Amino acid sequence: MEHLLGLLRIHVHRGVNLAVRDVNSSDPYIIIRMGHQKLKTRVVKKNINPVWDEDLTLSITEPLPVKLEVYDRDTFSMDDKMGNAVFDINPFLEAVRMHLGNLPNGTIVTTVKPTRTNCLSEESHITWTDGKVVQNMVLRLQNVESGEVEIRLSWIDIPGSRGL
Repeated sequence: MEHLLGLLRIHVHRGVNLAVRDVNSSDPYIIIRMGHQKLKTRVVKKNINPVWDEDLTLSITEPLPVKLEVYDRDTFSMDDKMGNAVFDINPFLEAVRMHLGNLPNGTIVTTVKPTRTNCLSEESHITWTDGKVVQNMVLRLQNVESGEVEIRLSWIDIPGSRGL
């Protein structure tokens, strides 16, 4: 891992108003992909407003886009797609590179505005919180009738890595 920059922790908080894919509900889970890496949350049964509160960690060697896909778990057939979103981690990594050690807790470092290409449903603030750079995002799911996913990004430096 000589090219490792560090680790990106993605806290998958919750889904809001996800699509119904079963009789009256869905059994949603999320897959996060970046390059060859693939991570998955647990399934939340019968809930279109699931709370996962799970941390998934990606190894970052280059700042590729992160793809988030929501699925409905089915027992006797293929899992149903419930939408997807893509987000760019470059603004977040730029804030990490600033080495912001002495800012007051909760300071907004920068703001990322929603565009046609980033799936944000509202402005996303990158802040200095509890001694680290944090970005909260609300992602509007694409290719589906409804749904949003709330996540939080944070950075983990790895001793001996190239770092940022």
